[in-house]
Amino acid sequence: MKLRIQHTTKYHYDAPVSYGLQQIRLIPASSKHQTVQSWAVDIKGGSTELEFEDQYQNKTLLVKADPETTELSVDVVGEVETHCSDGVFGRVYGTAPLWHFRQSTPRTQAGRGVRKLAKTLQKAPDILDGLHALSSAIIDAAPYSMTDTEAHTTAEEALSAGGGVCQDHAQIFVSAARVAGIPARYISGYLMMNDRVDQDASHAWAEAHLDGLGWVGFDVSNRICPDERYVRIATGLDSHDASPMSGIRLGSARESMIVSLQVQQ
Repeated sequence: MKLRIQHTTKYHYDAPVSYGLQQIRLIPASSKHQTVQSWAVDIKGGSTELEFEDQYQNKTLLVKADPETTELSVDVVGEVETHCSDGVFGRVYGTAPLWHFRQSTPRTQAGRGVRKLAKTLQKAPDILDGLHALSSAIIDAAPYSMTDTEAHTTAEEALSAGGGVCQDHAQIFVSAARVAGIPARYISGYLMMNDRVDQDASHAWAEAHLDGLGWVGFDVSNRICPDERYVRIATGLDSHDASPMSGIRLGSARESMIVSLQVQQ
């Protein structure tokens, strides 16, 4: 399936920013599951200082805001041909060892609620069935809601709130899987929705590692495994590691953000 993506993120500041840096993870890599046919990133209000691959092999741009700017815009346009993998990313490994993905982070630290959910894995006949059951249990316990969580909400907080978005569902999944000793990681990317072209944000899902299969994906929010409608962008231990954009700035300016996204064939 050939997918065309147009993604614009605009930051507006109510006062000039003297200094700001952004790490931008919005460049997909070709693999046996997707072929990047064209991809361009255009930055206004800043300039690229460095291009590198981070510890998870995410293609990353370090962007410095122009002095005294009041707006920073990042425009992405590209085409990716995807290949159906039935959710199995496979035995593909980078420099980070599997034990690294058993570690918790401040955003995925398991509390009482996550530990209770993790017991779902013990009731299944095998690990794969248990992970599917865990995915269903998460969305039942925390249905999709855009009003219950924020960007920095932890897995345990989202579960306690009783709702969340794809970021929260993915973090709850990786947190619970790690409680059971299963390597798990957070994935950010794009999803072509069947009922719309315009979207409010990019997407997120989770992967768990199984002996023999390798990495297997779970989109908790949509109760499915990733298929040819998904474009993979970045990987990490949590939403911070794989965030499309993250950074710092100096000064007291207040920030607002507008996102425009289209994913279509």
